[in-house]
Amino acid sequence: MSAFKTWNCFCLSNNKTHTMSSGKINVSVENIFPLIKKFLYSDHEIFLRELISNATDATLKLKHLSSLGEAKGDIGSPMIEIKVDAKKKTLHIIDQGIGMTSDEVEKYINQVAFSGAEEFLEQYKDSAADSGIIGHFGLGFYSAFMVAEKVEIITKSFKDEAAVRWACDGSPEYTLEADDKKERGTEIILHIDKDSKEFLEENRIKELLNKYNKFMPVPIKFGTKEETLPLAEDAAEDAKAETITVDNIINNPSPAWTKQPTELEEKDYNGFYRELYPMQFEEPLFNIHLNVDYPFNLTGILYFPKLNNDLNLQKDKIQLYQNQVFVTDNVEGIVPEFLTLLRGVIDSPDIPLNVSRSYLQADGAVKKISNYITRKVGDKLNSLFKKDRAAFEEKWNDIKVVIEYGMLSEDKFYEKAEKFALYPTVNGDFFTIEELKEATKDLQTDKDDKLVILYASNVDEQHAYIEAAKEKGYQVILLDSPIVSHLIQKLEASNENVSFARVDGDAIENLIKKDEATVSKLSDEEKEKLQPIIEAVVPKEKYTVQLEALSSTQFPFVLTQPEFMRRMKEMQQAGGNGMFGNFPEMYTLVVNTNHPLIEQILTTKTEKKRERLIQQTLDLARLSQNLLKGEELTKFIQRSVELIK
Repeated sequence: MSAFKTWNCFCLSNNKTHTMSSGKINVSVENIFPLIKKFLYSDHEIFLRELISNATDATLKLKHLSSLGEAKGDIGSPMIEIKVDAKKKTLHIIDQGIGMTSDEVEKYINQVAFSGAEEFLEQYKDSAADSGIIGHFGLGFYSAFMVAEKVEIITKSFKDEAAVRWACDGSPEYTLEADDKKERGTEIILHIDKDSKEFLEENRIKELLNKYNKFMPVPIKFGTKEETLPLAEDAAEDAKAETITVDNIINNPSPAWTKQPTELEEKDYNGFYRELYPMQFEEPLFNIHLNVDYPFNLTGILYFPKLNNDLNLQKDKIQLYQNQVFVTDNVEGIVPEFLTLLRGVIDSPDIPLNVSRSYLQADGAVKKISNYITRKVGDKLNSLFKKDRAAFEEKWNDIKVVIEYGMLSEDKFYEKAEKFALYPTVNGDFFTIEELKEATKDLQTDKDDKLVILYASNVDEQHAYIEAAKEKGYQVILLDSPIVSHLIQKLEASNENVSFARVDGDAIENLIKKDEATVSKLSDEEKEKLQPIIEAVVPKEKYTVQLEALSSTQFPFVLTQPEFMRRMKEMQQAGGNGMFGNFPEMYTLVVNTNHPLIEQILTTKTEKKRERLIQQTLDLARLSQNLLKGEELTKFIQRSVELIK
C-alpha cells in the first residue's frame, strides 16, 4: 500500500510590481503528525470527544438515510459503546452507524483533512439541514494519535460490501486489509501509549464521558449496572426484589434544551438544573428558554441562581455545546459579561471555533448571538416583572447584581432594565426609577430645582442619618451592591436634574438645600472664637472644621466626605477607576452651632475639660461612621467610663 497521499496547498500570489507568479507547495505528510500532536489540539483529553462525535455522526447519518429509504431494513436502536481493556492497553469506541467501505476509508481516513461529514452535507444538503450532524473538522479522527501509539479501524458499511481493517502506527505508513466483521458500523481501537496510560483507567474515562458526552444525541454505553426490579403488589413482606444487569447508558440523548418550551414544566426545568449541577442544592429562581433558527441557530436554557454581592464568578458556569457536544464552559464573547453570572446551557452549531473546538474565533455571528441573548434576558425579566410584580420584588435581592451589572455594561440592556430595575427603600417599599422620581419630587427637590435621591449602603451603620432623613419626610433607598457607585454615575447621566447623595454624606440640611436658612444661635464673634478652639484639638491632617447652623436635633459634630471623592474611592475598590485609590482619607467636621453641647464647649472655662468634651464628641462622630477602631476605640471606652462615674 502506498503512503498517505501528498497534501497539496495553494499559495497566494506574490503581490509585487514585477512579474506575478503562482505555484503549488507540496507538504509532506511526515510533517503533519507532529503538528497534530503538538499544536493542533491544546488538550489531549479531547480525543475521546472527537472520536465519539465521529461515531455519533455515523449513527445520525444512518438514521437520516434510513428515513430517506436509502438504508434498507430495520436499523434497530443503534448505540455507541466505550470499552477499556487494561490488560491489552486498548480503548475501544464502537458504533452501529453507517460504516465505511474500503474506498471510503481510503478517501476519508487517508486523505488528511478531507471531511466525510462535509461531503455528506453537500450531497444531502436539502434533506440534512436539520439532521443534527455534528461533523465539521476532518482532522478530528487524528486526535487519536495524541494518546495512541497505534490506531486500528474495523469497519463495515451499511452497503452490502465486505468489512475492512485499517491500521497505522502514527507514521505515514498504513495497512488496509479485509476483515471478518459481520455487524454494520465501526470500531476504533486505540493502543494507548505509555505516556497516556491514564486513559486506561475506567474512572478517568467515566470523567471524560461525563464532561464531554453527557448529552450526546445517541445513547452511549459504558459497561453495565445492576437494576432492582419493583416488587409485585401482592408480594410477601419478606420478599426480596430481583436485580437484573442492564447497559450502563451514561448520557441523556434528549436533554431539556432540545425540546420545545411547550413540552416542559417547571419541574422539568428544575430537574435539568440538577442534572447540570448535581452539587447545587438550591432551586434556581427562574429560567429563560432560548430557541432561535434565524439568522443563526441557537438553543439553550439559562438559569438565574441565587446570588450574593460577591461578583466572583461561580464554579458552576454556563456550558457551551455544539449539537449536544460539550465544548467549553468559557463563554466569554458569546454571552455578555454580566450574564456569565448565570448558569445553564447554550447550544449553537453557528458559533465559530478553531479546529480543536477550544477557542472562539472572531465572527459577526458571535455579536448577533450575544445581542440576541441580551435581548431575550431583558424581555424575560420585563415579562416576569409585569406578570407578578410581588414575586419579582421578592426575588430582587437575589438577582439585582446581574441586572445592575448588565445596566452598567450593556446600553441596550440598560434601556430595557429601566422599566423593571427596582430601588427598594429602607422601609421595604419598591420603586422603579420613574416611580421613585415621582414619589420624591415634591419634598426632595432642592433650591436649584434638582431632585436629590437619598440612599443608604448599610441600614445599621447609617441608622441615625436615615432617621434624620425620615423626620423630614424624605425617602431613603437602599443601594448596597458592590457596584453601586458605578451604577449611580450611570443613573445620574441618564436622568436629567437628578443627583444621588448618600444619607450620611453630610448633614441632612446640606444634602437637600432649601431656600429657608437656619439661624445660628452663635454670633459671628462667638463663631470666630469657637473655630480655633476646636481646630486645636482636631487633627488637621484628617479633618477640616466647618461651622454650620443646623437643626438643634442634629448631632453636635457631623463627619462628612464629599460624595464625589467617596464614590471614586468605592469605584476603585470595586475594580473601577483607580486614580483616587492612594488619596488619604479626608473628612469635613461639621460643627452644629445650634446644638447645646457646642455652646457648652464654648463656655467651658477649664481647658482640659474643654479638650475632653471636644475629643469625646469627635469620637462619637467617628463612631457613627465606623471610623473608630483599635487603640483609639479603647481610649474612647475608657474615657466614657470616666465621664459616667
